[in-house]
Amino acid sequence: MDHTSFGDMCLGQAGRDFQGVVRAIAVDDALCAMPPAEMERRLIELGFVEGAHVRLLHEGPFGRDPIAVRVNGATVALRRREAMAIHVIETR
Repeated sequence: MDHTSFGDMCLGQAGRDFQGVVRAIAVDDALCAMPPAEMERRLIELGFVEGAHVRLLHEGPFGRDPIAVRVNGATVALRRREAMAIHVIETR
C-alpha cells in the first residue's frame, strides 16, 4: 500500500481534522476495561482494519473525549483510551 506518510501515531493522540490510514490494532491491557481480544474484535467489527481511511471529525468538550471518527464512510464514537489501540499513519 502506497501512502505519503507524515507520522506514525495512535489515533487517541490525534487532534480534530486528523486524516490517516490504519496501520495496526494493538490493545494495551492497562488502557482497556474489557479483555484485549474482545476490544480488538470490537474495533475490527467497527471497521478499523489495516488500510482503512480515518478522519477525526469531532472531540468532546471535556477532556477532548469522546471522539467522532469517520472510518471508510461510517461515523463511529470512541473513547480516547480505546482509540489508543488504533495505530495510524497520517496522510494528506
